[in-house]
Amino acid sequence: MSAAHAPTGQPLPEQANAERRYEVSRSELPLSCPMPAMGVWDSHPRVYLPIESEGGKADCPYCGAHFVLVD
Repeated sequence: MSAAHAPTGQPLPEQANAERRYEVSRSELPLSCPMPAMGVWDSHPRVYLPIESEGGKADCPYCGAHFVLVD
């Protein structure tokens, strides 16, 4: 499946808070919700989640999204 693009040819940001569970890798740390690739205009304030100190799992206090560190 190809990514959607804006009229400028740039990829559209992912929809923020669209999923309830996200798998993240260490290359995506520090972890924030919404994540940097997500559009934030219709989301909650960005919050950083301490996934490494939480045993590789973290929940967003705003939207309840569950993040799991996979590597």
